Amino acid sequence: VHPDDVELSCAGTILKHIAKGYKVGVLDLTHGELGSRGTADTRLEEATAAADILGLAARERLDLGDGKFDNTHKERVEIIKMIRKYQPDVVFCNAKSDRHPDHGRAAKLINDACFYSGLVKIETSYKGQLQDAWRPKSLYHYIQDYRLPSDFVVDISEYIDDKMASILAYKTQFFNPDEEGPSTPISGEDFIEYVKAVSTVEGRKIGVSHGEGFQVVKAIKVDDVMAL
Repeated sequence: VHPDDVELSCAGTILKHIAKGYKVGVLDLTHGELGSRGTADTRLEEATAAADILGLAARERLDLGDGKFDNTHKERVEIIKMIRKYQPDVVFCNAKSDRHPDHGRAAKLINDACFYSGLVKIETSYKGQLQDAWRPKSLYHYIQDYRLPSDFVVDISEYIDDKMASILAYKTQFFNPDEEGPSTPISGEDFIEYVKAVSTVEGRKIGVSHGEGFQVVKAIKVDDVMAL
């Protein structure tokens, strides 16, 4: 929902899958304009820099209103247009419940938009062209501030340094001795250490140095238990 949510929560997973040859895009739902530090403009610059570090195929942002959006048809349609434009097979989105109220609301909003995007009777157009219905095959929730139990963990050990670099691209938001601004729960050096420590804890669950955890919406199909 905010610029930097993705970097904090699943940048390693993005980096890993881009390295495997997959195309990954990010859709920010708001400009992050209510953040205590920085502005909508600086956060756009930072999101662009982070996108370059991650190697994203696309990054777009909507203007649903930081702290103001709700799960209405109007807002769902804006997300549906992006789903139908890019036709993703897999969607990662915010935690189901979290310290920031926007995160849980965004999780439900995106989940519902993914479902409704598959209904042909909901018509949308993009740049004057009628869009085809499209429903992603899978949706997974990344884990944010609350340490929710992970249903699966992705090994990001090779990508932890680039993950941290993508986070620190948000110079107004995270630890930067040259940046002035009010102190916030995420602006200190201790928060950056915490983010890296969380990846260590998640990695330990699967016997690797660093990991990122996710929660599922529905059961994952398994054809061969030995593959697990």
